[in-house]
Amino acid sequence: NSGIEANATTITTKTSLKMKLSSICAYTSCDEVIRESINSSEEPFYVVDIQDVLRKHKNWLLKMPRVKPYYAVKCNSCPVVLELLAALGLGFDCASKTEIDSVLALNVSPANIIFANPCKTMSFIKHASNVGVDLMTFDNEQELYKVAKHHPNSRLIIRIKVDDSHAVCQFSAKFGADLDKAGHLLSVAKDLGLNVVGVSFHVGSGCENAKSYADAIANAKYVFDIATKIGFKMNILDIGGGFPGTSSVPITFDEIAKVVGDSLNDHFPEDECDVAIIAEPGRYYVASAFTLATLVIAKRLVTTSDGQKAAMYYLNDGVYGSFNCTIFDHCDVYPSPFFGDVNQEHKIRETLNSTLWGPTCDSMDCIKKDVMLPEMEVGEWIVFKEMGAYTIAAASTFNGFSLPSLKYFVNDYTLETLRQFPSWPNIRKYLDIDEEDVDAKDFDVDIHHLGLIPVH
Repeated sequence: NSGIEANATTITTKTSLKMKLSSICAYTSCDEVIRESINSSEEPFYVVDIQDVLRKHKNWLLKMPRVKPYYAVKCNSCPVVLELLAALGLGFDCASKTEIDSVLALNVSPANIIFANPCKTMSFIKHASNVGVDLMTFDNEQELYKVAKHHPNSRLIIRIKVDDSHAVCQFSAKFGADLDKAGHLLSVAKDLGLNVVGVSFHVGSGCENAKSYADAIANAKYVFDIATKIGFKMNILDIGGGFPGTSSVPITFDEIAKVVGDSLNDHFPEDECDVAIIAEPGRYYVASAFTLATLVIAKRLVTTSDGQKAAMYYLNDGVYGSFNCTIFDHCDVYPSPFFGDVNQEHKIRETLNSTLWGPTCDSMDCIKKDVMLPEMEVGEWIVFKEMGAYTIAAASTFNGFSLPSLKYFVNDYTLETLRQFPSWPNIRKYLDIDEEDVDAKDFDVDIHHLGLIPVH
C-alpha cells in the first residue's frame, strides 16, 4: 500500500462550514475530483470520500451505541482508512501478524485488537503474546492446545457456527464450532487452564436477513449459559460482521441495527448483565467511500449470434486487480460512463450490449458481460461506485499492471474535523495537505458535537 499512497492526491472545495454533514453530496464531490484527474493521467485511480467514512461512523454510534466496532482490517487496509478509524476510537479485527503490526504502528493499544482468526499459525500466536494482543478466537480443540502452549494468558472467545444461508459469502463450512460441541470445547479449555471470556459468531458477509442476527444472539446466550455451568465468567459478545455498506442491497444497516438492539435487550439486557458487545464491520465503513475510475484502453465492435451490433471494451483494471471482488466477494459492479466535458456528455451515442474486459492476457479477466452502455471511445473513462470493500485489499499486479492510485476528497468541514484528531499529522501526510494551507481561525467545529466520538 505504501506505493499506492505515494501517488495520493487531495482536492478540497470551499463549502459552507455551517453545512450539515448529512447534506453534502458525496457523489458530486467525487465527480469533481475525477473530472480534474482524468486530464492528467491514463492510470486507474480511486477517489476516497473521507466524509463518507465519518458519516458511517456517526450513523453507527446513533443506531448501535451499545456495540463497539472493531474494524475488519482485511476489508481495506489503506493506511489513511486505518489512521482515520483509529482516530475515531475503533478497535480492530486482525487476522494475521502483519495486520496486527500495521494496527499497532498506529499507536493503537493492544487491548483494542481482537485476533479474530480461529485457526492461527503458531508463530502468530507467539507474536500476539509478545506484543500484548490477548483477545483471540478459537473454534476447535487443536487450537486450544496451541494457545495453551504459546499464549496461556490469552483471553479466548469461542466462535460458534450459525445460520449464514442468507449471506452472499458464507463462512460456516470453514469456521465455527457446532453448538453441540461448544460444551466439550469449553471443558477442554477449562482443563488446560485457559480463560474463555466470550462468544463470537459471523452470520456471513453480505447478510440479507436481519433475523440471522437475532437467531445467532440467542444461540450465543445458550453458550454463555453452558460456560457459566462449567465455571467461566464470560463478559464479551462479538456479533461479527455482515453489515451492509452500500445502497444496492436488499436490507439496510438500520434494519439490522433494530433487530440486533431488540435481540440484545432480550438476551443480554444492559441493566442486568455485565457483557461488552463488540462487532467486526468491514464493508460497512468503506464500501461506499471508494469510487474507481478506469480508462477504456481498447475497443472492439462485434456482431452477436442474432446479428446485433455489440461492443467489447478493454479497461486498465480487471479481475486480477480491483475487480477480484466479482469472484471472491461475489459482488456485482455497476459501470457508469464518465465524460470529461459537456460536448462528450451530450453527444448522441448508440446504446450497445457491452462486455468489459480487464487489461491482462487472461481470457478469464472479464469484469462484466451483457451490460447496456452508450458507445464509448478509446480514451474515455468508466467509473464504478461503491468499490471500497474487498477490492484493492486483494488486488495483484499480475502481468505487470500497477494497482490504482488513491485520490481523496475532503471538504472544509470534514477537514477541520480531521484537524482535531491527535493523529492529524499522520492523516495529513496521506492527504498531501500542508498545514499552512489551513487557516485555523476560519473553523469552529467540535468533533464531540458532531457525534463522531462518544462522550463518556
